[in-house]
Amino acid sequence: MSDALKHECGIAHIRLLKPLEYYKEKYGSAFYGVNKMYLMMEKQHNRGQDGAGFASIKLNTAPGERYISRVRSNQAQPIQDIFEQINQRINDEIKENPEYADSVALQKKYIPYLGEVFLGHVRYGTFGKNSIESVHPFLRQNNWMHRNLIVAGNFNMTNVNKLFNNLVELGQHPKEKADTVTVMEKIGHFLDSEVRKLYKKLKKEGYNKQQASPHIAEQLNVAKILKKSSKNWDGGYAMAGLMGHGDSFVLRDPAGIRPAYYYKDDEVVVVASERPVIQTVFNVKFEEVQELAPGHAIITKKNGKVSIDKIVEPLERKACSFERIYFSRGSDAEIYKERKMLGKLLMPDVLKSIDHDTQNTVFSFIPNTAETSFYGMVEAAQDELSKQKNEAILAEKESLTDARLQEILSHRLRTEKIAIKDVKLRTFITEDSSRDDLVAHVYDVTYGVVRPDDNLVIIDDSIVRGTTLKKSIVKMLDRLNPKQIVVVSSAPQIRYPDCYGIDMARLEDLVAFRAALELHKENNSYGVIKEVYEKCKEQVDLEDTEVQNFVKEVYEPFTNTRLSDKIAELISEPTVKAKVKVIYQTVDNLHKACPKNLGDWYFTGDYPTPGGNRVVNRAFINFYEGTKGRAY
Repeated sequence: MSDALKHECGIAHIRLLKPLEYYKEKYGSAFYGVNKMYLMMEKQHNRGQDGAGFASIKLNTAPGERYISRVRSNQAQPIQDIFEQINQRINDEIKENPEYADSVALQKKYIPYLGEVFLGHVRYGTFGKNSIESVHPFLRQNNWMHRNLIVAGNFNMTNVNKLFNNLVELGQHPKEKADTVTVMEKIGHFLDSEVRKLYKKLKKEGYNKQQASPHIAEQLNVAKILKKSSKNWDGGYAMAGLMGHGDSFVLRDPAGIRPAYYYKDDEVVVVASERPVIQTVFNVKFEEVQELAPGHAIITKKNGKVSIDKIVEPLERKACSFERIYFSRGSDAEIYKERKMLGKLLMPDVLKSIDHDTQNTVFSFIPNTAETSFYGMVEAAQDELSKQKNEAILAEKESLTDARLQEILSHRLRTEKIAIKDVKLRTFITEDSSRDDLVAHVYDVTYGVVRPDDNLVIIDDSIVRGTTLKKSIVKMLDRLNPKQIVVVSSAPQIRYPDCYGIDMARLEDLVAFRAALELHKENNSYGVIKEVYEKCKEQVDLEDTEVQNFVKEVYEPFTNTRLSDKIAELISEPTVKAKVKVIYQTVDNLHKACPKNLGDWYFTGDYPTPGGNRVVNRAFINFYEGTKGRAY
């Protein structure tokens, strides 16, 4: 994706089902779980580079022994940083106490981070906050082992204010109005309540507090706690949690917006945001890794019993299609095929734009995640070239010479790596003209492979803001003197903000929205903008279920093609000599390519939860009133 676009999180959870001695004997180290967690997190670094965190729990510790460890980092390379800290602490302990080296029992008792239950998190800071306090996992501490709670997740809630007020009504005093805090405190409240109820019951049966503790751990109903906690949640989430005594869970939202996959055998329970992470780290087959069903939680009790429980009634499945287009690693077998299909389905429109002239066209991609879609596009272009060869041979079959046949067969599709990203831009100069000059040089181009008057087709994952295209890529490509630059997006036009975990909160940042505004100005129909604003304002005090998305009316007068043509104008500087054309994927073709991930609200405005309509209207109100705040 040429425009920087952030996705906020990835989760990794491992529960060891055997004693640590088992892993020492079989794999040579009691630190098997720690090592696997490093790999699980590193394999998901694409999901978050603003922060990382790790937490572990030791099972069956004696009072006075530390059983929870946590480390977090917001350094430039946070995953490496936290595991350097972990390794340094482990090595220091063993160096100071050589007797620990050969004793798993001593290692477990005295060395931090070693345990049986692990939770890891990689983070993108969607709200611009990157302090260490914003880095997951979050810890809710209590002297009662069962009431300790560690939470990390890949989520955004649309109704944070409502959740905050619910906590206040429960008598709590949350320290911050943020979805991470409100979610953790909601789970914590019902965890406390359930522990109290169990203790009262056990007290009547004659148990004192010390005697009751193991029975509370055994009888604690995690599914019941999650059902009560998530009752009013509106958002996309894959929520993971550990309780101090050793129970753990991962809960997925009822529309399946945010991803979660799991694997279980007699040694481990593993959960991650992406399937190939588990496949690679544990060397298991594609079909052995299962997708966690929407609205369900995978729960592992302290005793090792694993269950999949329905927590929230599932909604219509609307798994995020951006996971398939861009965010998830393309090494997933299904995602790889889907991305190739996205490129293939674009080819008819691409061929039309170049008048089927494959001989005088260079095909390329904008590094690096668009490469798989590029392969699909090239395969379709190769089919077209083969068709052209066949037609030429048939047309000349009566007079065809060997030389002419060789000339026809020698035609090759021209594919090159044109755009090269040199550096990650650091905008340390804030003065506009200087900053623009820096942006213009983020990408460089390969000279000498495009002939004057060639068509140049370049595919990107998606065109979100269009800023990098306008300031850098299109101008750089124009230096090659092509006749036409065709910018192809494997995603449809992004018209609406996301509120479930992607950093797209402001309507005016979206190039499709800006294009619609320009078209209204040209058509003398800009009055619709005020009408939409008034309709949005009228809904401010309505319940979420009554709110409609009136922002759709901004786009209704215009066809996809007309918007795309206007976007092409917006991303072209006056100095650009080549004709610029923009081709977007259609929503129908997106669904054909990615049939299991039909979440398309950022393209269609059809939000999967009631809170989404409130967010898009609030985003429009903010735009109209000139407010720079976020809509959620």
